Amino acid sequence: MQLNLQMVAGRYAVARLAADAAIPAWADGAGFVAIARAEDELTVVCLAERVPVEVEAARDWICLRTLGPFAFDATGIVQALIAPLSANGVGVFVVCTFDGEHLLIAAKDEVLARGLLAAAGHRFTAG
Repeated sequence: MQLNLQMVAGRYAVARLAADAAIPAWADGAGFVAIARAEDELTVVCLAERVPVEVEAARDWICLRTLGPFAFDATGIVQALIAPLSANGVGVFVVCTFDGEHLLIAAKDEVLARGLLAAAGHRFTAG
């Protein structure tokens, strides 16, 4: 499976808040934003510059996105993306939306990740 990927501008953070925390106002704005509430946490993904320094967060991530849309029941998309990365020790945080996938990769691994994805047959397009 060959996928088209595009870099999403900016550096991102994945923040963890208490399960009962309100969705913070700083989360909303430009760039990619994802919010997920689980029984034991509230996770917020947004541009790192918006996350207050006192908030627990993994910072300095880049974001790549697939260019879809894909059939909602399509299979193998996430696997095609993470397999070459995982096999080579590159960690990834994946957020799927209705129309596509967003891969967050540590900025320090950007060059390696892009090379691995290209070698796996995926194409990068300008955005």
